[in-house]
Amino acid sequence: MTDDPDPGEVAAALLASLSVLVRRVRHVPVDGGLTMPERTALSQLESSGPTTSSALAREAQITAQAMGATLGALRARGLVERRTDPNDGRRAVLTVTDAGLRALKDKRNARAELIAQALTGGAFTPAELAQLGAAAPLLDRLARNV
Repeated sequence: MTDDPDPGEVAAALLASLSVLVRRVRHVPVDGGLTMPERTALSQLESSGPTTSSALAREAQITAQAMGATLGALRARGLVERRTDPNDGRRAVLTVTDAGLRALKDKRNARAELIAQALTGGAFTPAELAQLGAAAPLLDRLARNV
């Protein structure tokens, strides 16, 4: 008999725990905050660089119309900028503005602060904090492989 962890059990435990964490963190209020679709679109633009609305919609697995509405709201707030594609004048590409990057940073900072507060005050031992820190790169790699 082996003491190796069962991948199915590990997957179920991780999914249950992370689902609760993500749900709670998503509800962190931020002044002038972003909706979930807005944050997703800004994050995609930040990581992919200038791209089209249709490419963002495909990546997010939503309709072009839904992405268009989200991007329209972001453009109206000055968080996304639309320009003519230098390689194809018929297309428009979108980029995150400095204000959009600040909005993303504010949201991320608020969420990180919420988690940092939960980690302080004796709720976790120094050894447990080290374990959580060591698990972060593994969770990132897991997310990239899902």
